[in-house]
Amino acid sequence: MPIVAVLFAVVLVACAPRYGYHRDELYFLAAGRHLAWGYPDQPPLTPLIAKAMAAIDPDSLFLLRLPAVLAATLVVVCAGLMAREFGGGRGAQALAAAAMASAAVLMGAGHLLSTAVFDLAAWSVMSLVVVKLIRAIGTADQTGDLEAESRSGPHGFDSPRPKALWLNGQRWWLVIGLVIGVGLQNKLLPIFPALALLASLLVFGPRKLFATRFFAIAIGIAVLLWSPYLVWQARNGWPQWEMSRAIAGGSSGTSDSPIMFVLLQFGLIGPLLAPLWMFGLWRLARDTRYRAFAVAYGLLFVLFLGTGGKAYYLGGLYPILLAAGAVPLAVWLGQRRIRWAAVSFAVAANVISSAILFLPVLPISMLKDSPVLGINYDAGETIGWPEFIRQIGQVRAGLGPDAAILTANYGEAGAIERFGAPYDLPKPHSGHNSYWWWGPPSDTATEVLTVGLDREYLTRFFADIQPAGHLDNTRDIDNDEQGEPLFICRNLRAPWSELWPQAKHLG
Repeated sequence: MPIVAVLFAVVLVACAPRYGYHRDELYFLAAGRHLAWGYPDQPPLTPLIAKAMAAIDPDSLFLLRLPAVLAATLVVVCAGLMAREFGGGRGAQALAAAAMASAAVLMGAGHLLSTAVFDLAAWSVMSLVVVKLIRAIGTADQTGDLEAESRSGPHGFDSPRPKALWLNGQRWWLVIGLVIGVGLQNKLLPIFPALALLASLLVFGPRKLFATRFFAIAIGIAVLLWSPYLVWQARNGWPQWEMSRAIAGGSSGTSDSPIMFVLLQFGLIGPLLAPLWMFGLWRLARDTRYRAFAVAYGLLFVLFLGTGGKAYYLGGLYPILLAAGAVPLAVWLGQRRIRWAAVSFAVAANVISSAILFLPVLPISMLKDSPVLGINYDAGETIGWPEFIRQIGQVRAGLGPDAAILTANYGEAGAIERFGAPYDLPKPHSGHNSYWWWGPPSDTATEVLTVGLDREYLTRFFADIQPAGHLDNTRDIDNDEQGEPLFICRNLRAPWSELWPQAKHLG
């Protein structure tokens, strides 16, 4: 299992500097320069990490992505450790870790700085610790032998450890509280699996899990860590809820329709390994000790499907499903090399397909004629930013020294901040998400160069609107910025203090 984790980390490190910045990474860098306890679309952890990496080397894409690589590797390690908690030997641990390392969702999230990869890590650690707690209380409830040793059945999970382990292991609740609290400072999403698992445990047990003061302390730790972000949201009118509704309505580039949400569950790990996690789900549902995980998966599936959630929102539960399936599968494989060879081939094929589709391994020149852009939206969003900014710089050079820049989205604005210095570009403005909070252009700017905003929208703000070309990444790569219009706008209809509320856009 350690070898699998190391190899996975090496692959991600090798891929980290390829292509370019993702629009979200540019946004995180900008948010880090405006560090606060909260933002309208996220808590502060990922912008804080971006700021810390930029403080070491502001120009290193590799360094910016290194924390994501470490978080993704932690997910692989947790999958292996959960297999061990379920009674699996080295073969089962390696199989669970390798299956998770080959997953499309982890490769896609792990080579970029994103909130998603830290979310996956938080879910994985939380699942691992809960499994430890459940195992620790099992002997007193199921065997009645307080001194019984743990043992493994031939086709299932190992029997739980003595009650003494539960008495000594109650402090694991503190780790759960810490992980959930930190996870909620990265993203709102962890509250849903935490509540789903809590409800499932209360209904299906083991309820004895909560018979300790450390449970209440864990809740207090999580709430305490989360509270600064809640205060920021309350003071600013709870914009996160508006943002969530926008995503549910399909405003995100990675939003999924209900049918795609269902189908993509078979693609998050990879179609070849879908039988493994489905088997793991079935195993958990049959085992009374761990049934709560299977129920939580079902609850979250229905919740996210019904509320317009993205397919990867369920990604954090797949490590435990893979671990649960790997243990009995490894027993069945036994010492038969032909069986191991067949499974190893399936994992290797999954690795190759996931890497080609979700890691920047192909030359950029090959992307246009490959299926990558149609399957992996994020790949296109890492290409073309320096060229876009060069074109913006050329247009702006023909304007007055006080000309402002107004963009349609945070990716364009973040790219201008990152690559605009050689062209003497000013600080950009945008009505999109946090940029709206950071304020409008100056009323003294008689000219405004707009990026990505259409003419009809701009007529709300300006009386004189002249076209100035379109963005072109020069590689014919179809992404969100390709072909977006540039306009030179004059004659502001009213002061920005009056117009800026109309520019606000969350999505």
